[in-house]
Amino acid sequence: MSTTNETKNILGLHLPTDPRWVNLAELSLEYILTDHAYCEQKAATSCISLIQRYSELEKLVTELAPIVTEEWGHFRLVLAELHKRNLKLGKQRKDEYVNQLQLFQKKDGSPEQRLLDKLLIFALIEARSCERFKRLSEGLDDEYLRNFYRRFMESEAGHYHLFIELAETYVEKSIVRKRWQEWLAYEAVLMQKIEVRGDRIH
Repeated sequence: MSTTNETKNILGLHLPTDPRWVNLAELSLEYILTDHAYCEQKAATSCISLIQRYSELEKLVTELAPIVTEEWGHFRLVLAELHKRNLKLGKQRKDEYVNQLQLFQKKDGSPEQRLLDKLLIFALIEARSCERFKRLSEGLDDEYLRNFYRRFMESEAGHYHLFIELAETYVEKSIVRKRWQEWLAYEAVLMQKIEVRGDRIH
């Protein structure tokens, strides 16, 4: 798969999702909606955890508080979509992508480095989800679902930019940009290594 200029310009991702992933996803709609629902749920709880951990950072708390509400609202929207289609919310499964990303975090660095990596891993997860929602919004046969995922794509793009902005609020921009490039390079290798399944959002 070659890297498109569009993907680079919008999200910075080095390795775009194979367009054929959409075809696999369409065959596993119950699974992809289930995975999507849990991704939204985890996004809400992750923001809560950041607020609790960094309650002294006023801008972070102020900016993330409404995101918690938004992400939980997204969970409810996806749950409603499952019910509307007479599909079931399945069990939450191991998220190899996120687990492998967490291995790259600097857990023994300075407080600033640990905060930076926490914000950048969230930015990266939002960027990858946004990119996959874009694929779904363009490639699904179901027009309603294309519009459904376009709204999520736009939301995730905003969250991605917010996490980058927060990182640059608390850490020198040159350090953020250097570390962000390291994260992008790591994620590209990770995407090549892990199994790309049609029932996963990221």
